[in-house]
Amino acid sequence: MAQVAQASHARADFRWLSRYSDWMRTADFQYELPPGLIAQAPALERDRSRLFVVHRASGRFEHRHFRDVLEYLGAGDVLVLNDSRVIPARLWGRKPSHTGRIEVLLVEACARNDWWALLRPGKRVRVGTLLEFHPRGTWLEGGSDSRGGCPASRAAGAVATAVTATVTAKSPEGRYRLQFAGVPDLADALDALGEVPLPPYLDRATAPAPEDRERYQTVYARPAGSVAAPTAGLHFTEALLAALRTRGVQVCFVTLHVGLATFAPVKAEEVADHVMHKERFVLPADTAAVLRQAKGEGRRVIAVGTTSLRVLESAALAGVEGGQGGAGRNSLAAAGGDTRLFVYPPFQFRVVDGLLTNFHLPGSTLLMLVAAFAAPGTDRGRELVLAAYAEAIRERYRFYSYGDAMLLL
Repeated sequence: MAQVAQASHARADFRWLSRYSDWMRTADFQYELPPGLIAQAPALERDRSRLFVVHRASGRFEHRHFRDVLEYLGAGDVLVLNDSRVIPARLWGRKPSHTGRIEVLLVEACARNDWWALLRPGKRVRVGTLLEFHPRGTWLEGGSDSRGGCPASRAAGAVATAVTATVTAKSPEGRYRLQFAGVPDLADALDALGEVPLPPYLDRATAPAPEDRERYQTVYARPAGSVAAPTAGLHFTEALLAALRTRGVQVCFVTLHVGLATFAPVKAEEVADHVMHKERFVLPADTAAVLRQAKGEGRRVIAVGTTSLRVLESAALAGVEGGQGGAGRNSLAAAGGDTRLFVYPPFQFRVVDGLLTNFHLPGSTLLMLVAAFAAPGTDRGRELVLAAYAEAIRERYRFYSYGDAMLLL
């Protein structure tokens, strides 16, 4: 059995970063986005979004469509995708007194029926508070369902016994630990209780639309565990993946269950002071073998999304720290565990040669990662990426989860 390496990298692990890390500010990664460019719905077809191509060496930009990715990838390239499946992680509950509605976003499973979550509003929720949850579309006592949808009939037997949760702890960062009861395993009940955890910039007056359940999920999603979509992969169709394979592109999968580390805002003024939350990842043995061969033969590895990139670079760092080899390129082994890898300029990449990603929020760790990849080992990528974003805004690209894509080569 392949050895499984653990990767749990905190800020202190990156002593090899240059002095630029010590003064780079979160404010350096801000930009102004017209609200009308935030995509509120997916493209009519997954691969009909636009594609902004950045040539890192020359700084040249190209404006294409996503299907044109076939022109940029070819025989020998390895395309790595994150196959994590999004769970219906948003629940709506209330206290037994029926005083107010509480939004619950599950962010991390600790054990069966034991979860860390974000609560809104949460200021008056204390340790020991009991919350009740009912299936979507059913009556809650005293009114209609939690999102204003069509209430179901009691006579039709639509109301099941309430699932409850007791708040057992509150973290300094404002997360709440919930112990659930009323179901053998909450994970198995989420399809009935939960909603697609759409980000707050997607304006939904009521519950997410039926299309969100399909489109806020990649076509290749398998193991359940993410509370936000690995959005770069949303552009792919089965037909496009088949076309890439026909061209000789090797398509491989890793898993990173998207959690707070991916979407939590950076509150620290200095970039280096931000602390990443942990996220679970797996680099399977078959994918590691393909990557070792590709890097040994000088072939390109293209990461689809920041999460796939973080899996590969986390595994490479684990290999270096575990004494598996100097550069970590030809010594990649099956790996899994938790990663806190925070990628920002001037990060030195060991595995990834190309990145396919979406357009990210200002000041986010995702934007910092893209800036690091735009000019590896230097602090110059920030200027290139912000120039690309300014060009994308002028060209009316669609931003964020349901928006257009960017390819950096």
